[in-house]
Amino acid sequence: MIAQLYGIPVQTGDKWAVLDVGGVGYRVFLPKSSLDGLSVSGDKPVRIYTNMVVREDSVALYGSLHPNEVEMFAVLITVSGVGPQTALNIISQISTEEFAFAILNDDEKVLTKISGIGPKSAKRLILELRDKMKKISETIVTSDSGTKIPVMNDAVSALLSLGFQEKESRTAVEAVAAECGDSSLQELIRNALAELKEY
Repeated sequence: MIAQLYGIPVQTGDKWAVLDVGGVGYRVFLPKSSLDGLSVSGDKPVRIYTNMVVREDSVALYGSLHPNEVEMFAVLITVSGVGPQTALNIISQISTEEFAFAILNDDEKVLTKISGIGPKSAKRLILELRDKMKKISETIVTSDSGTKIPVMNDAVSALLSLGFQEKESRTAVEAVAAECGDSSLQELIRNALAELKEY
């Protein structure tokens, strides 16, 4: 199992990049965010976290510059009907944090905004991933803040109980988490309330 590669990007395609690691070129399928972050014009090495998918007729590497996305990929391909390319498509269109929120809150609307995911697929994702995402979300932190998903989720729930709408609550919590860094639940709720009062 190849868990990560450290090398120089030498070529990119629509959904992949070739990484030169000690003279050996590895083709890795990547989400759009990772592809956008690569440069093939220099000699600066990058670290790509990977998941090796072995099938009867192929062996392929799927990866990301962000370990959370690789963890999400590994979980997605356990869902019936979701193959590696579908998982890559999902990761390319939604952040790990947004996806976790959607699954934990049974939010089919967010999931159906992803191209290729209809209502039936959204229901299946929620049904099959809810328990797994609860466990994984304990270690997932937002890329901008360091605040853990369960804390953000609890803050959104608190705002909902106070009568705020889900969309505005989530937007406020995410904005505060990104601005204030690692926050406690109380701090997150207090600052999110201040944010909502400004609207």
